[in-house]
Amino acid sequence: MSQVAYKILTADQWAAFRGAGAFDGAPIDLADGYIHLSTEDQWDETAQKHFVGQSDLILAEVRLGDLDDVRWEPSRGGQLFPHLYGVLPMAAVGVVMAFDVDAAGGVSVLRAAS
Repeated sequence: MSQVAYKILTADQWAAFRGAGAFDGAPIDLADGYIHLSTEDQWDETAQKHFVGQSDLILAEVRLGDLDDVRWEPSRGGQLFPHLYGVLPMAAVGVVMAFDVDAAGGVSVLRAAS
């Protein structure tokens, strides 16, 4: 399994994460009981499925080796997705990029996040 996964956040979620130094999860994460992560090959489909028409999204690289309770579980189409059962600490985040998803589901080019 990959040692890196990705978390998509809204700008507001990212600002709260940065301020707190940890992320408890988006509403869907809290409802499901774990933080949804995606692999490099999965994140764009996740963005197209859940973030259509949204701009100023954040793609945060997450170092899985820095986390305690990551489980690879089947989800969309039987693919294995990394799920974090716990809080995501800022210390586990590497590269952070911004992007948009247009109304048709097209993902914009990644750009440096502020």
